[in-house]
Amino acid sequence: MSMKEIRTMATPMEIREAGEDQPAVIEGYALKFNRASDPMGFGDYQFREQIDPHALDDADMSNVVALFNHDQSQVLGRTGVNLELSVDETGLRYKLTPPNTQLGRDLVENVREGIISQSSFAFTIPDDSDAEKWTRDGDAEAPYNRLIRSIDHIYDVSPVTTPAYPDTEVKVGARSLDAVKALNVPPKWQLEREKLILLEGI
Repeated sequence: MSMKEIRTMATPMEIREAGEDQPAVIEGYALKFNRASDPMGFGDYQFREQIDPHALDDADMSNVVALFNHDQSQVLGRTGVNLELSVDETGLRYKLTPPNTQLGRDLVENVREGIISQSSFAFTIPDDSDAEKWTRDGDAEAPYNRLIRSIDHIYDVSPVTTPAYPDTEVKVGARSLDAVKALNVPPKWQLEREKLILLEGI
């Protein structure tokens, strides 16, 4: 089973002010395509991540909730009710009409004042070797790059207070970790050559 992953986008949310007796609408991007992340990591493997423009082509977005800080007890919306999702050339855009609750009113005020300005999303990728591509062509800070080619499920989009998740909270599945480790294994021909050299030296 795929492991749920969470990413935070440091992109501003916007308040679309409505007329009298009309609720305000919060708009923003939960994710953007072709945008390299800040260095992330797990253990000894630091990487940057990008999302392919076609990654959402087959994604299930039929029952997505809007949560505050990914907290299931702080629900702000749901698709088909007060949350709209759309995919454009930039990424996954959302429009949230917060409910007339204390949480909803507080969120609108906090976004309006710039206190809360980050968006985040929770997702999984399919158990498919083509769903992601790892390469070792990064930099000293993050030697590896991960390209997410396919997302199979978006679970929630969330306004969040934290600007980024610590490295210890960046989770990828075991298959991803194996793929990264494989990048450090010499090719078979090289192993065979080294074996022959050792035998000739005996």
